Amino acid sequence: MPDLYHALTLFLLLNLGAGLWRVVRGPTAADRMLAAQLFGTTAVAILLVLAQAGGVAALRDVALVFALLAAVAAVAFVRRAWPQPEDDHDRP
Repeated sequence: MPDLYHALTLFLLLNLGAGLWRVVRGPTAADRMLAAQLFGTTAVAILLVLAQAGGVAALRDVALVFALLAAVAAVAFVRRAWPQPEDDHDRP
């Protein structure tokens, strides 16, 4: 069974390589944002697989932190890349 976990981890690392190609290649900011989300999701998956394979419960906690950071990073990117138009009704 540990060989299956290691093969799955290798597959996920190759998936990260494909995402890195998309970050470098582009062509739009949305593509880059989705690739960054892929990095976060894949990092969480790798940590969960390694936690199961090695029996290290602390890796599950690290995976949870990475999941939260990936969500915050996506929101920050969207807020920065696509600013909301100013609305006169929001001003006091």
